[in-house]
Amino acid sequence: MSTTGALAPLRERNFRLYFSSRIVNLMGALMAPVALAFAVLQISDSPTALGVVLAAHSIPMVVFLLVGGVLADRFGRTLVIQTSNVVAGLSQLAIAALVITGEAQIWHVVLLTAVNGVAAAAALPALAGVLPQLVPRAQLQPANVLVSMAGGALAVAGPTVSSLLVVGVGPGWALGVDGVTYLGAAALLSRIDLPRPVRAAGSSAVADLREGWTYFRTTPWLWIVVLAFSMICAVHQGGFFTLGPALAKGSALGERGWGLVLSAEALGLLVAGLVLLRVRLERPLFWGMLGTAVYGAPLVALGLTDDLGIALLAALAAGAGIGVFELAWNLAMQENVPPDMLSRAFSYDALGSFAAIPLGQLLAGPLAVAFGLQRVMLVAGLLLTAVALLTLLSRSVRDLPREPQAQGAPVTPA
Repeated sequence: MSTTGALAPLRERNFRLYFSSRIVNLMGALMAPVALAFAVLQISDSPTALGVVLAAHSIPMVVFLLVGGVLADRFGRTLVIQTSNVVAGLSQLAIAALVITGEAQIWHVVLLTAVNGVAAAAALPALAGVLPQLVPRAQLQPANVLVSMAGGALAVAGPTVSSLLVVGVGPGWALGVDGVTYLGAAALLSRIDLPRPVRAAGSSAVADLREGWTYFRTTPWLWIVVLAFSMICAVHQGGFFTLGPALAKGSALGERGWGLVLSAEALGLLVAGLVLLRVRLERPLFWGMLGTAVYGAPLVALGLTDDLGIALLAALAAGAGIGVFELAWNLAMQENVPPDMLSRAFSYDALGSFAAIPLGQLLAGPLAVAFGLQRVMLVAGLLLTAVALLTLLSRSVRDLPREPQAQGAPVTPA
């Protein structure tokens, strides 16, 4: 794909506004995981407490995901994203204020994180479904890659900057930056001009949900990958994000080392994006699930050693792998799911993928106490890789094709 073709989506006004809003949002959001983790550990030095806080976000997010998909398809995806950003920004600013003033207690953080989880439930299906409305269909791959690369570029510095803020002035300030950027992103989204969805007369939310479920369960590649990610996400969130900060704090890695690991993963995502701007991804789910198998590498590495160099290399490979999967999954959905069904399909995808995350987060701490941090992380990494590879036994997954290439600049097939 030529450089001109790779940047073609930026000539579309609506995409430029959306792209700008995502950059603003990600500038803060990429600081939040490190800041929130160490804010909780500052209040209660316990992996179990951190697991409870993380579950407080994921449980309401899972519960309300289907509602989010219906709202996006009925009322417009940009309106839903904008409203969700405002709610998320205010809740994050409230957590920041409590942490900065020293008044934060675990129940405060749990309650406000739950509000943020509800906002995320509404935003996720809308974010996933809006991109095909912003660019011509032939530009879907470069548009997806540009969004992914923006996230990767910011994520290289975001966790490291956040960890420096945590060490220098405390985690509350990084959380405050995140809250402000949510509000800035909402302001940019308000300028996007898209037609409102047209729904059939008498159509109800229940009927919309039923229609989405019928499509989901009768599409094999869709439910097989979602079923796999139900376990993959639970294992990764419990093993990496719940136990990882605790392992880093109690080992030679430290807070700065943990931030560098997260940045290395983001750098891998950025590298994958640079390649995928020039290479057309054929058989997307075949390459996507191979990339997902590599996502377990940091868990395996941290389960064997606390050596920073090895952890950084594993994280770099994992970032590249998940970058391939993200593009593959977005293209599979955007090119194969009917446009008026897309947000609901993504909501069923997210519900299935995220449903077991709270279980992984809540079990990770007790399992680490019983069997040891590193042993649990090693088993989690091996299990993640095995589940990803098992999906390729399905022909509907490994052979799912791309749409025929649109007329335009030549690309190299992958």
